[in-house]
Order: sequence, then C-alpha cells, then structure tokens
Amino acid sequence: MSRPVVAIVGRPNVGKSTLFNALAGDKISIVQDTPGVTRDRIYADVTWLNYNFTIIDTGGIEPESDDIILKSMREQAEIAIDTADVIIFLTDVRQGLVDADGKVADMLRRSHKPVLLVVNKVDSFEKFMPDVYEFYNLGIGDPIPISSASQLGIGDMLDEVVKHFDESALNEEEDERPRIAIIGKPNVGKSSIINKLLSEDRVIVSDIAGTTRDAIDTSITRNDTEYVFIDTAGLRRKNKIKEEIERYSIIRTVSAVERCNVAVLVIDATEGVTEQDAKIAGIAHERGKGMIIAVNKWDAVEKDDKTIYKFTNEVREKLAYMPYAELIFISAKSGQRLPKLFDVIDTVIENHSLRIATGVVNEILSEAVALNPPPTDKGKRLRLYYITQVAVKPPTFVIFVNDKELMHFSYTRYIENKIREAFGFRGTPLKFIIRERKEK
Repeated sequence: MSRPVVAIVGRPNVGKSTLFNALAGDKISIVQDTPGVTRDRIYADVTWLNYNFTIIDTGGIEPESDDIILKSMREQAEIAIDTADVIIFLTDVRQGLVDADGKVADMLRRSHKPVLLVVNKVDSFEKFMPDVYEFYNLGIGDPIPISSASQLGIGDMLDEVVKHFDESALNEEEDERPRIAIIGKPNVGKSSIINKLLSEDRVIVSDIAGTTRDAIDTSITRNDTEYVFIDTAGLRRKNKIKEEIERYSIIRTVSAVERCNVAVLVIDATEGVTEQDAKIAGIAHERGKGMIIAVNKWDAVEKDDKTIYKFTNEVREKLAYMPYAELIFISAKSGQRLPKLFDVIDTVIENHSLRIATGVVNEILSEAVALNPPPTDKGKRLRLYYITQVAVKPPTFVIFVNDKELMHFSYTRYIENKIREAFGFRGTPLKFIIRERKEK
C-alpha cells in the first residue's frame, strides 16, 4: 500500500511552513514573514492513529500573479494538488477572508479531491471563533480552527485528514509478493531494464530525461515467483530542473521506496557514480531497504582486464556508507546479465528477512569483545552484556550496555562487521539500538 499524500496549500504567509514543521516534528521548512520564502515543495513522513502518510509543504498560491517566482510556486502547488490524496487548504484568521482565498478555493474545488478548510492563527478560540465563521462563505466545508505556532487544534484536524484515507486499502492483507523499486537519475535506463525483463514495451522509453513521471507497477513472473517492479520518475539535480513537474519526482521515488523490499539503484556506466546517485541511494539506505547497485550500459564501456575492478572501487568509495550493497554489471539494451538480477534480488530478500538465534549472536558478541576489548573513557570501561535480534526488514539488533555514551559508533560498526563475517547479510543494512542496563 502506497502512503497517502497530504498537501498543505494556501496563499503565501498563512503559516503553511509552521504547520508543516509542527506535523513533521522538526524545523524542515524555512519559516519567515516574507511571502514566498518556501519556494520548493518539501515532504516529511507523518504518523497519526496508526496511519502513515507523507505530507508536502508547498509554496503559496498567488492566483493571478505574473511574478516569475510566484507563478512557478503556483505551478508547483498545482502539481502537489494533482498528486495529493487529501488537501489541507490553510487560511489566516488574522488577515480574514480575502479575494485570493476564494480563487484558491475555486481551484481546489475543480480538483475533485477531499479538501479540509483549516483556519490558522486561532491562538484563542474564545477571541477568534466569530472570525472563523466568516470562512463558511468559501462554500468548501466546515472551517477547522487551529494554531500552528501554539499547536492548538492540530489533533482534531488530523482526525479529519485520516477519515479520507482508504480504510480497505490500509487494512488489507499484506501483499507477500517481492517488491523491487528501480531508482536512479533520469535517462540511466530504468524503464529499459523493465521492458527487457518483460520482453515487451510496457513502460515508455525515450531519450528525453524525465519521461517516466509516475511510479508504475509491473508484475513479472519467473520460476513460479511473481515479482512487482516499481519504475520511478528519475531524480535530477535542482539546477538541472527545467520542468516544474520533475521537481515532484522525489516524492514519487520516496513513495516507491516506502513500498519496496529491495531498491535497485541504476547507474550509467558511461558517466560513473555521481553525487546525485549517492543522494538517491541514501533514500533507500535511510529507510533500511535491501540494496542492489546495477551498473547499466556496461556494453558501451571500453574495457581491459582492470576496468571492472576500477569501477567497483569507484562505486564502493563514493557509496562508502552502504558497503553491504550488492553490485551487478548489466546492459538493458543487450540483456547482458539481466537474468542474474533475479538471483541477486532473491539473495537480498532472503538476507533482509534473516533472523539469527539469540544464543548464536551472543557467541559472536563474546568472541568480538575478547578479540577487541571495548574502549575506556576517563577510567570507565564499556561493558556489553547481551545482544538480541528484535526485528527483520531490516535485521535489527538491540545491544544492552552499562553506559550508552561509551558505545562509540566505530565499536558498533566493529560488532556489525563481526556479525556480517558470520552471516553475510549481503545486500541488506543492519540496524543497531543501544540500550542501557544498570549493573547489579
């Protein structure tokens, strides 16, 4: 099930970024009194009443402005509206109902999406409620009073938001089919890989970067196993963005990665690993997904006996934060090594769900501690009491210690390497939680 998307829209300076930050629990959006500070949509994952959804902050809508930046922000907001499942239409009780609010309401009405009319800056319900009633004139439903800055009324607003999510979809039985998200920059051959696997042109393939604008699910059966491949819109660097619609591709990629078990990062062999490749891979790494790096267009590279080693070293160096990722060299054009991709996917899925018995993992911990004793700090020594695996997808371990402050990142990495030496865990990140337990 894809996370529902909720867009916060409204005129400039009604408090959209303040509301977004209150929901995201972090200061992600720039909050300033100058209208138009939030120029790009920004997203965050939010949980409310066991519902997980993605919220988007948008630039303010100026319905009839010719200013280039304001026009660009309006276009971005329109794309957010098109992609959202639910829209929060934010207004400002202190400015009152203005003509531009009516024009934004008309735009939202035409979208045929669920719209919640939210009146912001209601710091005192007693004082401002008479002014809130004025917003009934928009004819877009009951106004919900909130104060983003004081965090008043936000729970009531979220209760209304989640009512519009598809209950049957959220509560449906989990789809057990392996889901593989194909991610990467535009024009590296993501759609071509799926078309070659399908042996038919199901996905639009074009030399124009950014042709695939939506995440598309394609089912492929091999050896009686059905796989769902999710082709995503390509991500590109901010300064390269020509069309506003492409700015939104990052939301779609995040959404696709949320739904997958394994992410396949496609890299163009003729370009090598770029900074953008590292950023895209980071989306899957942060979410603990199984990871495969597919170097495409390998047939277009002039090779000698050292080429593959040089390229492997370059990949490992530039993506040093994910040394566990599986690496495969392919050609979507010729089909070279593409069947092997399924074998690698199967291995990664198996490792992503691998569970180790507590006794065995504690033996590994004892041996690791004996070989390399924990560090001391100001005469106090770190003691590791116990380790246990508490989750899979990704495999997650809790280590009980006497003092969390003494458990340095480098020692956690050392323990991780010892576990990997014993069990491999190829293609999957491992997550470690450090818990403190007082000495008896």
